[in-house]
This record gives sequence, structure tokens and C-alpha cells, in this order.
Amino acid sequence: MAVGREEVEIVKPRSDKREYRRVVLRNALEVLLISDPDTDKCAASMDVSVGSFSDPDGLEGLAHFLEHMLFYASEKYPEEDSYSKFITEHGGSTNAFTASEHTNFYFDVNVDSFEEALDRFAQFFVKPLMSADATTREIKAVDSENQKNLLSDGWRMNQLQKHMSEKSHPYHKFSTGNWDTLEVRPRQKGLDTRNELIKFYKENYSSNLMHLVVYSKENLDKIQCLVEEKFQEIQNAVKSCSRFPGQPCSSEHLQILVKTVPIKQGHKLRVIWPVTPEIHHYKEGPCRYLGHLIGHEGEGSLFYVLKILGWATGLSAGEGEWSREFSFFKVAIDLTDAGHEHVQDIIGLLFKYISLLQQSGVCKWIFDELSALCETKFHYQDKISPIDYVVNVASNMEIYPPEDWIVGSSLPCKFNPGTIQMVLDKLSPDNVRIFWESKSFEESTDMVEPWYGTAYSMSRISVSTIQGWMSSSPDENLHLPVPNVFVPTDLSLKTSEEKMKLPILLRKSSYSSLWFKPDTVFSTPKAYVRIDFSCPYGSNSSEAEVLTDIFTRLLMDYLNEFAYYAQVAGLYYGVHHTNTGFQVTVIGYNHKLRILLEKVIEKIATFEVRPERFAVIKEVVTKDYQNLKFQQPYQQAMYYCSLILQDNTRPWTEQLEVLPSIKGEDLTNFLPLMLSRTFLEFYIAGNIERVEAESMVQHVENILFHGPQPICRQLYPSQHLTNRVVKLGTGLSHFYSAEGLNPSDENSCLVHYIQVHRDDIVMNVKLQLFALIAKQPAFHQLRSVEQLGYITVLMQRNDYGIRGLQFIIQSTVKGPGHIDLRVEEFLKMFESKLSQMTNEEFKSNVNALIDMKLEKHKNLREECAFYWKEISDGTLKFDRRETEVEALRQLKQQELLDFFNEYIKVGAARKKTLSVRVYGSLHTSEYMSNKNQQAQPSSIQIEDIFSFRRSQPLYGSFKGAYGRVKL
Repeated sequence: MAVGREEVEIVKPRSDKREYRRVVLRNALEVLLISDPDTDKCAASMDVSVGSFSDPDGLEGLAHFLEHMLFYASEKYPEEDSYSKFITEHGGSTNAFTASEHTNFYFDVNVDSFEEALDRFAQFFVKPLMSADATTREIKAVDSENQKNLLSDGWRMNQLQKHMSEKSHPYHKFSTGNWDTLEVRPRQKGLDTRNELIKFYKENYSSNLMHLVVYSKENLDKIQCLVEEKFQEIQNAVKSCSRFPGQPCSSEHLQILVKTVPIKQGHKLRVIWPVTPEIHHYKEGPCRYLGHLIGHEGEGSLFYVLKILGWATGLSAGEGEWSREFSFFKVAIDLTDAGHEHVQDIIGLLFKYISLLQQSGVCKWIFDELSALCETKFHYQDKISPIDYVVNVASNMEIYPPEDWIVGSSLPCKFNPGTIQMVLDKLSPDNVRIFWESKSFEESTDMVEPWYGTAYSMSRISVSTIQGWMSSSPDENLHLPVPNVFVPTDLSLKTSEEKMKLPILLRKSSYSSLWFKPDTVFSTPKAYVRIDFSCPYGSNSSEAEVLTDIFTRLLMDYLNEFAYYAQVAGLYYGVHHTNTGFQVTVIGYNHKLRILLEKVIEKIATFEVRPERFAVIKEVVTKDYQNLKFQQPYQQAMYYCSLILQDNTRPWTEQLEVLPSIKGEDLTNFLPLMLSRTFLEFYIAGNIERVEAESMVQHVENILFHGPQPICRQLYPSQHLTNRVVKLGTGLSHFYSAEGLNPSDENSCLVHYIQVHRDDIVMNVKLQLFALIAKQPAFHQLRSVEQLGYITVLMQRNDYGIRGLQFIIQSTVKGPGHIDLRVEEFLKMFESKLSQMTNEEFKSNVNALIDMKLEKHKNLREECAFYWKEISDGTLKFDRRETEVEALRQLKQQELLDFFNEYIKVGAARKKTLSVRVYGSLHTSEYMSNKNQQAQPSSIQIEDIFSFRRSQPLYGSFKGAYGRVKL
């Protein structure tokens, strides 16, 4: 029984129809129940108030390791991995994360399986089993997880900041864990890691330190009964929540300048101050206010000035890592090469801007505007998936009082200049930590961070030095932002006469087509506009692709000062290049959306190359291409897979090769040519009427096609672009091998792809059902049992309507050739499991997939992504989910077995595979020996991707039948 049920008035968005109830079980477990009759998924999240700060000395990563281990088995459900198997087979997903002071476990599942899923989940915290065998195997998974992070600049720089702190403070620790910290060192000290794990669990996993959120379709009383039944057995050891008083940085860790060498190209400056944690003043929002101003990008802002000087390409500001006891305010600046040469000036300008904030005083109108925007955002927030929602709320429960569990710190509403001033005073030269990253420091460092091997050097930096930099920095016109013209004031909903369930082709001409769908579901004052510019001259060479890329980035660069205000007010836009041209997307409150859209179109129509900005953007693009070689091996393997399968794709190495010779005048000459032949495909949806949608399209056409000197002309019928996919040879196995692009990366990767069919409703559901049934067994065998690598996944693949299946496994343990054999062994083993599946199990899986397909879109963005994919692929099956559900209901078990035997089974007559193998530095000898092996019968070794691609037939494109869609 619950000992307490307080009627707390929980603050929630005005549009939120869900019901909430706070209860405390007799074991002191605090629970929030959420009833949502409209939900298609149920979810739960348990937040335990213990994290990596509580790791015992010499057992770094133990809290994280325990998080892994709880997934294995329990006394009530002793079969290994049966929890994850149950969740996956019933349409759900599950995961967990370990933070500094809390650990969060969560899952979602189809509605009718929630009770059993919740029971299995509860056993994590009642009586978990941690067998000796599983413990040893899972240490390898933790080690593999750490291996994938070793060459990631984000992880490396985060640990370096921790390293530059008090050794006695838990902030200083390494939190992930690895083979050394969890196996080798404990063994040397005579410690048994499993015993330490069980001890840590018993000491810390007490019900009074847990917070649970349960999200269900049932009413609150039923959910409460369910929770009481499942969770009251959790032991209450009456533990007090661990607190870690004291500051991580003493005076020796302040007033420092740390120069460090990143993995990737580029220069970055991070300026950091210890401040009072925002959590103590979350309704006054001091860090939010200061982050809003220091991170602003409008005219007169710090970023605006740095951009004009050609010194920076990005800037963010706000509270970074924090706890109840300490917090850091961080300013991160992406530098250009020129900016790297002017870091002292940049630091001087940053402190000048902080000085401006001191002189201006705390401005009430700025706080009020920010508060009003936050209020609008909160009350008109999009509904998100239950699994994300429960994690957010459970994470809030230990920190905030119950009435603020949902709102958290997102509604600053109390104007308190003294609190803001207190934090502003901390942003001073005598309290600063500066971290400066650049490859140019490679020869000048003298220290190494122990966990990631990051090279760095450190020097002291005095207040007078920074004051000197302020004095000598350029005299620029820094000023506060002006009132935001994009603040929406009309949040009314359009009354749609037509209850349109699916998009319609509303308008079509030789210049454009307009797909339209008014909002009939979400009742939110938001709209979505996407325009696809199909430009044959924008993608017919590597030079053209690079120029189109630079053009889209320059366009956003030019618009930034104007559009940043829109972004702050909840109206977002993006321009990005595609393999057929480029796309413009605008999404957010519909009230002033058209102003932003028209500005973007006007900029396209009047675009001129500014040499100084061209040079900056070209530098950014060059570094982006250079940094592709530092991608994770699984990303490289996926890239090669796409390059082999997708016709008309070009390797990024060609683009990197042409970049140095490209000049501003090349873009000036190229742009009129690129736009000269264009077809526009629009998708307009949301709180918008059909007349408005047509009017927008007409406006864009008038600007681009119907001016006195038209910028664009219609495409010739022969110019309409399609995306086509290589049709692999039936009964053949194809192999492509490559060495990893980063010689320092020990990880190898295999992508084992099985191509199956061209989009077809009945075939789709057979493939989807097989993927659902095989996903968890593949993970269990290849990761949990064989421990091939942390990244182990079986998933579907869809290239423009050509569907298949892929295994993705990244490993330091074994090379790709060995992993390929293990994938085949798994398929052989799974064959017997599939054939032994009972009819009841088959029906259960079919019903789970049906439930997944009937899941409603949560918000406008999600709905638009679904329909846009149908439009961009050319498949146009807007009712896909309904028709696939109907096909599933007709599907027989034998048909699934026949499908497996025909397309998936090892040696199947119609099987078509492509194995992409990327070899890390630990497996170079295997790469050389495999390269010299003779190809087996019915296998094709791909030596040259483009020769291979030219020699293969292609599937027909769904977009090939231009003009087939009638109004």
C-alpha cells in the first residue's frame, strides 16, 4: 500500500490533458503516476540517486558497470537477457545511463504488454542476479564502450577539464570504467569485482533513494495498484543521499590557460567559470539570462563582432556541468585560423562584453521577454514520446519540489537582479579557466591526461594579463540585443473545414508541386514548410557539389543575425545541400513564419558572394571534409555501403581534392547556372490554410521564375533527377575491404548487408517481422555472449525504397573477417529457433508489430518527417501503415519461414549480400591476408567501387515516373 498520496498541484502545460498523481510507497519509494488515455506506448523510468561520484577509489566505473549488469537476469526471471528480449519482442526499447550523482533506467513497450514488462523491470531493484560468468563478459562490454570514446574530442576534453581539478573531489574521477579499472587493478589488490559490485548495489540501491515515473493508458487508480504490487518489495535500507560538498576547483585550478591537442582539425576556445548552481535559483534563471546575452548572435553581440572580424564560426554560452554543490558557466567558441591567431583579442572582447553587462545593469525588459518566450514554449510544447518524457521527469524528481517535476527550470518567472548580478560577478578574470584546443600545439605540450592520453600544457594567467588583452582588443560596437520582433502574439488555431487525414497534391505546375496537409491532430499554433530545390547542375560533378555546399552555408551565414531572433522565439530554419540540389526548411510558430521564409527566398534571389565570408566558409567546409577520416569505423563502413549502393554518389575525397582550387568567383559564376534549371517540391503542413499555402508557393515562384529577369527556368523532361540503387547479383556475396582512415583507431567494423526487395507492402512486413524477431537474439549472441563489441545491432535498411537488413558490429576483439563468420553462424543457429517458433509466439510478434505501426505521430515534426520520406523517395504511400497492418493480419507463419529460406538463410538461392569490412590498427595483418585471398565461387571482391557500380544493373526509381501523379 502507499503510505502517502499527497494532492500536489503539479504545474503542467495548458494543453496537457494527461492526469498526474504523486504517491509514496510504504518502502519510501517516491512515484509519479501519469495517465494518458491517448497513448499507444507505455513507459517507465527509475532514477536512482547514486552515480559515478560514488565509485569506490580504485574501482573507477563501478556505478556504470552495475548499470550494465542489472539488465542481465533476476531471481524471478533468471534467463539471461530475457528482460531485453521481452521488451524488444513487444514493440519496445530499453536503455540506461549513469551520470555523476544519479543512474537512470527506462523502457517503453506496447500497451498490452506493460504489466509484465513492468514486473520484469522492477526485478532490477528487487533481486537481480549477477553471475560470475556474466560479470566477466560485461566488463568487456564496458571496455568496448570506452574504446569507442578514446578518440572522441568531446570525451577527451571533458575528462581533461575534470583532470584539472582537486584530486580529492569526485569530479576529478574517470567514470566510464575499462578492463584495467574493473578487472586488472582490482585483481592485483586481491579484490573480486563481482563481490564489490554486489556490495555497491546493497549499499546504494535503496528504495528511499529512488524515484519512479510510470506512464500508462490506464486510469490513475489502476496504475497505482500496479506500482504498489510490483515495487513495494524493493528494500529500504534507509540510506541518506550522498552529498559531495566542497568545490572541485581550488585557487590552483583557476586563472589557468590550458593548451591542448584535439584529434580533429579546427581550433576551439572554452572559457569556464565556477558559479553558484542555477538549481538554487531556478525560478530566477541567472545562468539562463546570462547565457541568452553572452550567447546571442544578433547585431552587436559578441558572436556578431567575432564573425565580422572573421575570427569565429560558432559560439554557445550557458551553464555546463553542475550538481547541487558546484556548477560551471561555459562559453565555447569555434575559431577560424585567423581567430586562432587572435585568441588574446577574443578573450579580451569576451570580457569587454561581460563588462558591458556590468555597466548596463540587469535589464528587466530582457528578463521579461525571455520569461514570456519560455512560458509560450512551455505551454505550446510538442508532445514527445513517453520514453523520453518519463526520463526527463524522473531525472527532475530528486532535484525539484513535486509541483515543479514537469516544468523543472524551464520557466524563469521571478525577476531578481541581485541573483543575476551575483552570478555575473563570478564571470571575472580571477575566477576563470581557459581551455584552448588546436592541432598547432602538437609540438609544444609537456603533459598527458592519463585516461585518454590527451596532450596538454598549462600556464598561469593573471588578472592584469586579461585586463591588458581587454585594452588592446579591437574597439568594436558591442551592445545588447534589441526587442525581438519574432515573438509570436497570434497563437490562435485555424479552423480547418476539411478533416484531411493524408497529404494531398494541392497544386502542380511545370515549376513546382505542392503537397499540403493541414493540422487535424495536434492543435498547436505551429507550421512546417519544406522546399526541395532539384537542380541538375547542382550535383553533376564534385566541384558542383562542393559549390552547392558552400552556397547553402553562406546563405545561412548571411541570414544569421536576422534569423537568430526567430530561433530564440521558437521559429527555426535550415538550408542544406542534398545530392540533387538543396533544401530549405522552416518550422515553428506559424504567426511570423512567412516573414522568415520570404527573407530566405529573397536572399537566394539576390545572393552575392562576399569574399571575406567565402574564405571563412571554405575553411570550415575544408575542415569538415578533413575530419571525416576521424569518424567511428562503423560510420566509415556505413558510408562505403552507401557509396557502393547509391548511384550518382561521389566520395568525399574527391570533394576534398577540388576544394583548394575553388575561389569566390567560381561560386559567383556557378550559382546562376545551378539555379537556371530548377524544380521545386513543397510540403506545407500544420496550422495553415490551403489559401495561405498556395499563396506562399505563388510568392516563391514569382520571385524565382517570373521576375523581369527570371533566375530559374523550368526543367526539361530529361532533367528530372532520380536516386537509383544498385541491384546486387542474386545468389552472390559481395565484399569490400578498406583500412580504417584513422591509423590511431584500433576499432574495426563490419556492415553485413542483405539486400531483399523493392518497396512492396507484403514483402515489407515479412522483412520487418523478421527484423523484430531476430533483433534481440542477435544482440544477445553477438554482444552479450560472444562480446564482439559494444556497438552490435541488427536493423533494417532502406535506400530510396530498396529494402534490406544489416548487421553492424564494431570491435577491437576480432577483425571484420572473423565477425562476418560469426554473423553467418548466428543465422544458422537462428534458423532452428525460427523453425521451432510456436504459432502463439508468431502471433504475439505479429501483434507487437501491428501495435508499433498503429502508434500515432507525437507531434507535427514527426508526422512531417514520415510524409516527407514518402514524397522524397517517390513511394507516396501515405497510408503505408494502415496497408501494412492489413498485410500483417493476413500473414501466415509459413510465409515468414519461406521468406527467411529464400532471402536470409545462409546459402539461400535468392540471397544477395554485401559485406563492408573496415580494419582498425589492431587488424591490419588480417586486412593484408584477406586482400591476398582468392575469391570463393559465388563471391565478388569489390576492388574499385565505381567500376563495380558502373557494371551493375540498377533498380527502377520510384521518382522515375515524373508526371504520373495527377491532381
